[in-house]
Parts: sequence; structure tokens; C-alpha cells
Amino acid sequence: MVTETRKGIPGNPEILEFAAESGARYTPRQDRSLARILADETALGVIVWEPEGPVLYQGAERFFYHPSMGKNRVSRLRRGESDPIITAMGLKAGMEVLDCTLGLGADALVISFVVGKAGRVLGVESTPITAAIVRWGIRKYPHGPQWLKEAMDRIEITCADHLALLRGLPDDSFDIVYFDPMFRHPVPSSKPISPLRQLANHRPLSAEALFEAIRVCRKSVVLKERYDSTEFERLGFREVVMGNHSEIAYGVLDVEDYLRNQVQDEE
Repeated sequence: MVTETRKGIPGNPEILEFAAESGARYTPRQDRSLARILADETALGVIVWEPEGPVLYQGAERFFYHPSMGKNRVSRLRRGESDPIITAMGLKAGMEVLDCTLGLGADALVISFVVGKAGRVLGVESTPITAAIVRWGIRKYPHGPQWLKEAMDRIEITCADHLALLRGLPDDSFDIVYFDPMFRHPVPSSKPISPLRQLANHRPLSAEALFEAIRVCRKSVVLKERYDSTEFERLGFREVVMGNHSEIAYGVLDVEDYLRNQVQDEE
């Protein structure tokens, strides 16, 4: 369910476009409280079209786009510090990266800043409401310096199941394919993504998706997980790069090494 603020214009074309994109039904505000709208429309949540972008109110949670930790990480890069995702990906200017699990786009923002104008970042989000909130939140984000806005705006966002999308891509389409599925056991300190968990796709990464990712990428497949996750072993990630915090790690599967090992195993 999507509506405007009490002072908003009913039927604003942007709201109607967002509603069509996200699959949420539009209802005029008519000076109703959010609780009244929930009761009247028998809805589980209400998206309010605010000047800074859409905000989903669902129970006690609010979900909206904000660069949050992505902005902080880019700021550190600008000060000459590093970021573990750059190490894990071997990330350089001009690279093309497929982010198969966009979420709020914090990692995509860091990647976009590093690969720059000559590179490409395509973010895939399977949940229509999340994809639309992030896309419109980036479009309407009012704050921040030019370098931040430019990095945001370069992120391409598509709403799709990542396996279906991977199947439709030709071989060697991207340098890096990246997965950041919802952790089986959440990191307690990851409060910014808490509201996202209600909307997110909780399926673990499948072996089939990994196979397609290997086919699609030119350099490596990277998986973000908890440092103690059994997903690395289950999926065959032998190289693991630790993050800045002990809870997070990145599994790296080098495509050339993988293919070489496959040939040796067959022999």
C-alpha cells in the first residue's frame, strides 16, 4: 500500500509510477493516520511518499534508502584507507561487476565508487518493493557531496531472480559476480539492515546459481558471509578474505583456478 504525506498531492505521477513498479496499490491519504490506512485497507505495511523518497512503515520498523555504511566506507577510501571487498574482488577502475543480491546497495555503492565512470555495476534485487524503494531513494536522495551522488547514480538496478538473470547472460559478461545472501544467523551489530530482513529473499545461494556465475564472469565469484559460515565449504570457496570486523568474511572463487582444477579432476 502506498500513499502520500498529509500535505502531499493526491495522485502524484511519481507515486503512481512507483506503485506500478513496486506492485504496491495506491490509496489517497485523505488525512488518515497510518494506523487508519492499515485498518481500512487490511494492509501489512504502508509506504509513504516523502520528499526524500519512499518510506515503508511496517510494524515498528521503517525501511527507506540511505547510503549509511556505504557512504562511511567510501569516505574512508577517499582518506586513503582500504576496504576488504576491494581486496576480495581485486577491484580496479573500469571493472564490470554484477551484484546479484543488491539489498540496500551499500556494497554496490563502494564498488561503483572504485570502478568509476569507465566501469559498470548492475545490482539485482528479487523483491520488487525493495528494488523500487532503493531505486527511487537514490533518485531523490537530497544530501551529500557530488562524488557520493555520482557513485549512487551509476548503479544500475534491476528487479529479477538472480538465477533467472544469470541464465540469460552470455559467457564472460562481467569481471566479477558477487553474492551477499541474507546470513543464516544475523550479525547483531548490523542494525541498518534489520528492516530489510522482513522483505528479503532468505534462500541460500544455490549450486546452480554459482555454476552460472562462474560461466558469466571473467575473473572471480565472491561470496560474503559470516566468518564461521559453513556456506564457504558447501559451495567450494577455498580462499576466504576476512573483513574489517571479525564477523564478516568474503569467499573468493578464481575462475581460472576453478576451471584448471576441473580439467585436472577429469583427467
